[in-house]
Amino acid sequence: MVKESNLFSLEEKVVVVTGATGILGEAFVNGLAAAKASLVIIGRNEDVAKQRTEEAISAGAKAIYILADVLNEEDLEHAKLKILTEFGRIDALVNAAGGNVAEAVVQPGNDVFDLNIAALKQAFDLNLFGTILPTQIFGKEIAKQGGSIVNISSMAASQAITRVLGYSLAKSSIDSYTKWMAVELANRYGDKIRMNSIAPGFFVTNQNRTLLTNEDGSLTARGKSIITKTPFKRFGNPDELIGALVYLLSDASKFVNGENIKVDGGFSAFSGV
Repeated sequence: MVKESNLFSLEEKVVVVTGATGILGEAFVNGLAAAKASLVIIGRNEDVAKQRTEEAISAGAKAIYILADVLNEEDLEHAKLKILTEFGRIDALVNAAGGNVAEAVVQPGNDVFDLNIAALKQAFDLNLFGTILPTQIFGKEIAKQGGSIVNISSMAASQAITRVLGYSLAKSSIDSYTKWMAVELANRYGDKIRMNSIAPGFFVTNQNRTLLTNEDGSLTARGKSIITKTPFKRFGNPDELIGALVYLLSDASKFVNGENIKVDGGFSAFSGV
């Protein structure tokens, strides 16, 4: 029986974060360090990974970084061995790697019957298989003692968001995968291992910055449309995702499985009228 005061603690839990060198990844790392998790920071930018590891350690957390591509199984297997050598176990996984692919964005003047199929496949692979492959490799270790896996969904998964077709297809698949895998894990492991997802609303990241803002920082027409449909009338701040993430990784959500938590300022609830 977990004491109520410790429900949201991640102390002594080894949490792997893919995509940890991105903008949202930074918030995840900071929030998990504050929750006293032992962190494994996975990304492809060594300078950023090293800096975030040092910051997590300065905040009092145990942390290491590993350079790996989430679409490279050999990289991920190597990462797993390094984690087990360092910590002896894996308790949780945050599949934060992903994002849009510029070439997969359908521009207003493009012919919708002349899509860039290669770019669409690239966006699909990055977001969907960049989630499935880490789950396959790290999930086996989590299942040994139990834990939690959190995927990253999107507003584009549940309603049509113009232009971002590849991203939308992939994130819709993430929702389907999260539900399917949550059920299959429960059928095989009972309540030992859970899978859920977070659906962020609109946050300015490196992948969507040019879609939402102009060079001078003002909003594009698309950015203005999003703000109009968001009841809070602003974009989200990355650290506003931390509460949902810590909740889904902690014992506070032990009976939550296959769910998608929206953190969107009311965007998905508002019809626009």
